[in-house]
Amino acid sequence: SQVLDTRDVQVFKVTVNGQDAQFAFGEKHSFKGTPLEITFPYELRRGQEAIVEISFESSPQSSALQWFTPEQTSGKKHPFLFSQCQVEFI
Repeated sequence: SQVLDTRDVQVFKVTVNGQDAQFAFGEKHSFKGTPLEITFPYELRRGQEAIVEISFESSPQSSALQWFTPEQTSGKKHPFLFSQCQVEFI
């Protein structure tokens, strides 16, 4: 399994290498966020890579996420997501 930190997001679906994975939120912490535990649909071997895809929805209350609209980006074609100062391409 894998545990990720979240803050005020709604998760609809998680897949690992294209297969549905189970997921559950842990107890919400006042300033750290809420853990999201993902249970892989099969055992991973040491060194095996996995692509984890999370279908989610954010909101203005999702303080750990910041969005640029396509118009605010240099290419003006795609939105841009910042997550805890780490860039995620959408």
